Amino acid sequence: MKRFLSAALLLIGPVMQAQMPQAQPRQVVVISHRGEHLRHPENTMPAFEEAVRVHADYIEVDVRTTKDGKLVLMHDAQVNRTTNGKGDVAQMTFDEIRALDAGGGAKVPAFDEVLDYARGKINIYVDVKQVSARDLVDHIVGHGMAENVVIYSGRISKEIQDLNPNLKIMPESRNVELAQREVDELHVKVMAFDAGDFKPEVIEVAKKGHALIYVDRLGPADNPAAWQEAIDQGADGIQTDHPEELVKYLIKAGYKKP
Repeated sequence: MKRFLSAALLLIGPVMQAQMPQAQPRQVVVISHRGEHLRHPENTMPAFEEAVRVHADYIEVDVRTTKDGKLVLMHDAQVNRTTNGKGDVAQMTFDEIRALDAGGGAKVPAFDEVLDYARGKINIYVDVKQVSARDLVDHIVGHGMAENVVIYSGRISKEIQDLNPNLKIMPESRNVELAQREVDELHVKVMAFDAGDFKPEVIEVAKKGHALIYVDRLGPADNPAAWQEAIDQGADGIQTDHPEELVKYLIKAGYKKP
């Protein structure tokens, strides 16, 4: 009888093992830097539309305030590099900026416009350039995007959190000491990393604090080997200039659902 049971277990064992659910790799989100800006003008609707088409999870946008208090998307403090105009965003009205060509006939978008477009299609990674915490919170909440935004918030992190604790602030990790303060005092749910602070000791602080890890992989580090290295070190999200390629890589490796 014992021999019969042993033989039966040997036969059944592999079947049971095959039927047991296999552990799935964690999911990694794709953050499209300034939209898909290598083939479309950065921070414009065509760039964001392309990011949606290639199934990125987030578009990264840079928010600034115009002279008349409107929120627009512009990485630089001046319009010179990305439009056919010249001048400081803070010293120009919305209408003056809107009249400019941001490339290929595209216009500089209002933040409101992008919030409306993104709702139901894609999440937004907000890079705070020059905007008040109150204006930022009011716009995000007013457009029903509070659950679909992370805010690279810098010096106004605490102010945003005080205004609306449900919004996900995402300060830069910088170093162990600062990262630990962000975990202890702000209880951050997401922490931002770049090439300079994506180090094992800082990553460990985020992991112990149960914060998601979103890391930049831009320039020379924006390639499959660097993406995988970031994932192996704990990245939950990767900011890239190559969203379509990263999406395909993650799907093939099992880190993103088709």
